[in-house]
Amino acid sequence: MKDMIVTDHAPKPIGPYSQAVRANGFLFAAQIALDPNTNTLLEGDAAHQTERVLENLKAILTHAGLTLSHVVKTTVFLKDMNDFGAMNEVYAKYFPVAAPAGSTVQAAGLPKDALVEIELIAAL
Repeated sequence: MKDMIVTDHAPKPIGPYSQAVRANGFLFAAQIALDPNTNTLLEGDAAHQTERVLENLKAILTHAGLTLSHVVKTTVFLKDMNDFGAMNEVYAKYFPVAAPAGSTVQAAGLPKDALVEIELIAAL
């Protein structure tokens, strides 16, 4: 059984997916740097987009009664692996201690031509 998580404090889905799904003791979510008010891609560099992505994910977690400390795994997708340092600098501010397990990959193309997408798994 799964429970869909929906909040007005994060962007609406731009395709056939949910903002987040809660199932079997975990929450699953993924975001790109969409402005939650306009649902348009935030302009700017990878650092700026990473911050927006993490704020979107934080809003979803908050709505589900969780925090970033509940995150056990992230996967970061970058348009260009040369942006790893800029992304990682921002990412580290959101996970200053007990960071989740993680991986980062370069993606040939992300939705809306985003520079960064992050998916997470959080333990309930």
